[in-house]
Amino acid sequence: MDIATIIGLVLGFGLILIAILLGGAGLEPFIDTASVMIVVGGVIAAALINFPLRNVLGTATVVMKCFLFKLPDSIETIRQFKHFAEVIRKDGLLALEDEASELPDDFMRRGLEALISGVPAEDVSRSLEIELAYLEQRHLVGKKMMDSAGASAPAFGMIGTLIGLVQMLRALDDPSKIGGGMATALLTTLYGALIANVVCIPLAGKLETRNAEEGLLREMMIRGIGLLGEGESPRVVEEKLMAFISPKSRKALQLKAA
Repeated sequence: MDIATIIGLVLGFGLILIAILLGGAGLEPFIDTASVMIVVGGVIAAALINFPLRNVLGTATVVMKCFLFKLPDSIETIRQFKHFAEVIRKDGLLALEDEASELPDDFMRRGLEALISGVPAEDVSRSLEIELAYLEQRHLVGKKMMDSAGASAPAFGMIGTLIGLVQMLRALDDPSKIGGGMATALLTTLYGALIANVVCIPLAGKLETRNAEEGLLREMMIRGIGLLGEGESPRVVEEKLMAFISPKSRKALQLKAA
């Protein structure tokens, strides 16, 4: 679980809630059903227009990647490939069959199993690269959906504001109706800004970061499987895969090896 995403959301909404409560008026003045309908309904409507239905229905799955998705550790992955190279040098490629079948990462497991079954390393790498390209494309669609929601929420907030102002101006002769129009006018802008700046835009950024991290790790796995197929030594495998991690992580890997 990504604790940073949860902390960020709790902190963002929490500070806003505290600020509202410190004002002394309580939460009731900040709750308006019509404003929620305009902003939330508008965001959903815009998403349905912008994207295929299957993508909209899969929004929850995309968003959950910001909270629950955990990538394998890069340093541990390099150590695994070094270990695999040692096993291959000592007992041959088929000796990896049991270990490969127990790998928790599907991408890495399928690549190794294909290599063990006799598929040329070049073909395995090409197949995995195609899979990675489609994976990145799916992630890009998820980010675009969050970006779209982040852009449309304030826009529908402004639409709600205009609706509220029209209602208020038409009711100037009846002071009892001015409050409702003013609430709609102000709260839709507030709701739109909150949804965009506390939820959608930050989650879009997190999805972009996740995509970059996963893409780099998958590239490293593809390179590692290719090196195993070429019969490189454990030391060469380790050295070449270390190019995918930061200098700080390289030092950590070297300290673990020592």
